[in-house]
Amino acid sequence: MLKSLEAIAAYRQGKQEHLEDNVWLKYIVQAEEQIVNMERVESLQELDYKNPVLDYVERSLRLLESLPLSFWIKELVEETLIWSETAKGGTSRQRLSWQAEGINCFVHNIGSAQLYLRHRGNSTTAMSPECERVTIVHQLIETHGLIGQQIRGEVPPTANDPLSTMVKEGVLASEELERLLTALNHCIIGAVSLELWQEVQSDVTTLIAVIASGDAFAPLPMMERLQRMRTGPISKGEDFRAEWSKLAGDGFHAELLGSLQHITFWYVESALQTFSLEQFLKMMTLAAGSIEVASLKHVSFEHVMKGIYYDYKGSKKINVYKKRIIEKYLSELEWADIEQGNTSSGSPHLSHRLHRRTNLPDTVFFDFQFSPAAEKLIEFCIEAEKSALYERAVLLLFDLFELRRDAFDRFHNEDSYLSQMNDTADYKAVILEYVTGHKVLDIGPGGGILLDLIEERMPGVTPVGIDISSNVVEALKKRKQLEGRQWEVLQGDALNLKDFVEAGSVNTVIFSSILHELYSYVPLNGVKFNHDTVSAALRSAFDVLSEGGVIIIRDGIMSEPETQIRRVRFLEKDGLMWLERYAKDFAGRQIQFQRLDGQEVLMPVNDAMEFLYTYTWGEEAYIHEVQEQFGYFSPTQYAAFIEQTLGDQAKIEVFRHYLQEGYTEALQGRVIVLDESGQEVALPDSTCFIVIRKESLL
Repeated sequence: MLKSLEAIAAYRQGKQEHLEDNVWLKYIVQAEEQIVNMERVESLQELDYKNPVLDYVERSLRLLESLPLSFWIKELVEETLIWSETAKGGTSRQRLSWQAEGINCFVHNIGSAQLYLRHRGNSTTAMSPECERVTIVHQLIETHGLIGQQIRGEVPPTANDPLSTMVKEGVLASEELERLLTALNHCIIGAVSLELWQEVQSDVTTLIAVIASGDAFAPLPMMERLQRMRTGPISKGEDFRAEWSKLAGDGFHAELLGSLQHITFWYVESALQTFSLEQFLKMMTLAAGSIEVASLKHVSFEHVMKGIYYDYKGSKKINVYKKRIIEKYLSELEWADIEQGNTSSGSPHLSHRLHRRTNLPDTVFFDFQFSPAAEKLIEFCIEAEKSALYERAVLLLFDLFELRRDAFDRFHNEDSYLSQMNDTADYKAVILEYVTGHKVLDIGPGGGILLDLIEERMPGVTPVGIDISSNVVEALKKRKQLEGRQWEVLQGDALNLKDFVEAGSVNTVIFSSILHELYSYVPLNGVKFNHDTVSAALRSAFDVLSEGGVIIIRDGIMSEPETQIRRVRFLEKDGLMWLERYAKDFAGRQIQFQRLDGQEVLMPVNDAMEFLYTYTWGEEAYIHEVQEQFGYFSPTQYAAFIEQTLGDQAKIEVFRHYLQEGYTEALQGRVIVLDESGQEVALPDSTCFIVIRKESLL
């Protein structure tokens, strides 16, 4: 067994006396601050009781032990590996002392090399074999990980020049350096993930061959480096080249980033991968223009990374509260203002900054600063999740940062929500039977399943999704790129479609489970739960519709007669508690119920169904569903409303209503619905399907 692994094993068995003889291990195990790349951490909570740096070093050493290498190569690689993470260790007081001495604790390969040289430098004689060994290990530590970072675009090719210099100066033969670097990078990358090593091994081998040959690397254009930094988003559907060109047309000047050509970037992927390319490039342009970069070598996004994650239900999640606020902040910065340095948003609660630390003149840190009030409010939102306070907390956040006050963005469960919307494909396929013409608008396309169905089953038809949420639009654009879809997607307002689509150019407008959301979330004249909002949406659709075109509505419906009463018997112990909470939280109208004996209540049929729609979704979705009113008209009321809103030119060709499949099964074992006499009855209709034709004026 490697001596270093023996030392780690002894430490894990509770032995401490050997730490003075293994200073590298002492530094790592004394770490009071966890300095890790959040990219591969699954839970922040685990950092409280784990030492991920020690775990990583141990994995790299175990890989080394398994490799068939000469004793000399293995010895050099072992010494490199045990020291390469030491700048992430030390007590808080010790780290402050290191920084005062000029040790770069924030660029860990540099800092670790400095610590190693301080530990070993005075114990060797100049020109001795031991001095040569220290020189080799020092250079290997200082360039530790840079080959992988070069592949990712985070470092310029010149960062690995010190390795080539050892060959040129005769410290190592070319073949020796090649064997050393191959073994070292196998351990470094394989300790992160063996799958990752298999994926990049070919690229690593190519780079090592160039380094060992002593040949200079060809300069890498900044655009190419930035594209490599976007590997994650690109793998999820970002069309980097197309978006780059679009942004250039919008005022982005790529040449401004040329001053960053020599810079090494830290924690880019982990900190910025969930931001759009526009937001990413704005941050890079801010970094290029806000400070004097000529004297810099490093730009770190470590603080952004640490602030953008939190634990939700035991797993690491993006802090979407902070992310949405940062997104809005960046969206309000114009390219011209960034170039001219006019980047003050006027908000007292958020700003960006680039700052240096004492004794680190070559390193700058990019960060977003939230005011203490904003930080506390974001913490409050996190604490209030899944409680009755959540909506109020989020609305306070909306007010503070002037964000949209609706709930189209579902924060931490948005991905699962869009996935659930895609699961309704069978229901939405019925809509295709009534689609007419060649251009179709899908209002509020969600996860895009209806766009997919139209594209796949109706050749020659151009489906266009329109959504007010920039996040939904961005997600759809990525999926379109990733899957090679032909449909289009636009960010737009359903109440003002003429601003985005030419009047009379659309043959079909589809509102699939979206009108009740507009009714519930979008205030018209300051009032939510407003029939005028539905009226505005229908008129907006009618305006862009061609003669002969259709509006298709699939949405909630109320029962007739509205005076009907139902008894609801709860089979779950907390069922009645959820009804009481719902009646208090629901803002659409007053929910009426009369408690009977035991777990039973008497309710108007439509109040019962409105509650059961939310109850069906369960606790996870409650805070969102309680904000929506699914049924807002009875069939008779809906027909009259359409005629009144759209006039004589509108003809209702299809009007049917039914119980949506799945409700009965979802409520089975949870509630029993009975009539007033106590006889069990079926659930009433939940959903309507309406087709409206725009007739010719002739």
